[in-house]
Amino acid sequence: MALMDFIKKQFIDILQWTEDGDGTLAWRFPMAEMEIQNGASLTVRDSQLALFVNEGTVADVFAPGMYRLTTQTLPVLTYLKNWDKLFESPFKSDLYFFSTRAQLDQKWGTPNPITIRDKEFGIVRLRAFGIYSYHLTDAKTFYQKISGTRESYTREELEGQLRNTMVAGMTDLFGESGVAFIDMASNQDEFGKAMHAKMTPMFAEYGLTLDSLVVQNVSLPEELQKILDQKIGMNMIGDMQRFTQYQVASSIPDAAKNEGGLAAMGVGLGAGMGFGQVMGQTMGQALQPQAGAAPVAPISADDIVATLEKLHGLVTKGILSQAEFETKKAELLKKLS
Repeated sequence: MALMDFIKKQFIDILQWTEDGDGTLAWRFPMAEMEIQNGASLTVRDSQLALFVNEGTVADVFAPGMYRLTTQTLPVLTYLKNWDKLFESPFKSDLYFFSTRAQLDQKWGTPNPITIRDKEFGIVRLRAFGIYSYHLTDAKTFYQKISGTRESYTREELEGQLRNTMVAGMTDLFGESGVAFIDMASNQDEFGKAMHAKMTPMFAEYGLTLDSLVVQNVSLPEELQKILDQKIGMNMIGDMQRFTQYQVASSIPDAAKNEGGLAAMGVGLGAGMGFGQVMGQTMGQALQPQAGAAPVAPISADDIVATLEKLHGLVTKGILSQAEFETKKAELLKKLS
């Protein structure tokens, strides 16, 4: 009876894995009721690793190459099996193949804004996204911590874990660096390098090597971005009084399109005050020091040119007459003399 059972058994002479390109990172060789023949051939292709597991214990790891399985090529497995007959009989053991190909163009990003403390803006919420690439380098660690005894483990199954790990690391990186958000956003290359250094040991814990990490965008939510834009604009203008005058002048064309818009702004064209008078008073206030206030710095030639361009735009829109423009132009040019 024992002889018949032995005859019915199927033996494996060739062990190999041809990847199908579906993103599989780990694959278990199908054993079923078969056993591996003494002297069987093991083929590990480039960009692969092979791992024998005996009764739940990791045994031998094979790099790319072709091997004949004997006691010489399976030293750890031979020791675990405690063969005293020089490995003359077939044996049954789990065999796993791992892909070490580079996993390119992997996406990472913040699904929701993350909250950080910024030294310039205080508590802010920001978003970031980019791409990264990695490859498997430690089959034993990956088997023990990630893939386990499953028949296969794919790149897509690992994606969520890696992405969340990177987002958590990015949050810590902002807190540890103390670098202002505006500096991070304007130097994404350096930010990417800092993130790569932060993430490398985290990937190594899973038996992976992080090959590259690129930050493609760092941004604030829309409402905070508007505040940042206003602050940048105010810094560029430098003087609050001139900023206010600029906003008023910029809003006139839009107000003129709506019935009652100019009246709502206090221009009051129908109330007996000419538009040229209003502009004269507005420009006069901008160019004259206020009572009890510190003297306003002399207006520059660039400022006058910019003002003339805006006034000319009002002429083009039909809001200001050519005569009014020429009068204002003459007044402004006198400031240069």
